[in-house]
Amino acid sequence: MEIRQAQQLAWENKLDKGFNTSDVPLEFMLLQGEVAESFQAWRRAQPDLGEELADVALYLFALAQMNGVDLDDQIERKIVKNARRQYTPDSNGVPVRVSEGSAAERRG
Repeated sequence: MEIRQAQQLAWENKLDKGFNTSDVPLEFMLLQGEVAESFQAWRRAQPDLGEELADVALYLFALAQMNGVDLDDQIERKIVKNARRQYTPDSNGVPVRVSEGSAAERRG
């Protein structure tokens, strides 16, 4: 399933069930709650980690739809952008971005 299709199905489910479709701050808080539930499932090695992560994705998809964001397109663009970026480790070994990539890479 493509992200665009999943985003539409998540939205349709919200409409069908009468869930929040207009309160953006509420949706961000609900998404945060789902992230917390996912963390707890991971930390406790619970078997429902995958389901909790799916909840995170579905809330994110619906939030994108509420705001007119084509998440499929935006993720594709961000992956390309991230691939071009260059990093070097700082004195603590933490990667620090040093470049967005060359002009030739950005054109290609």
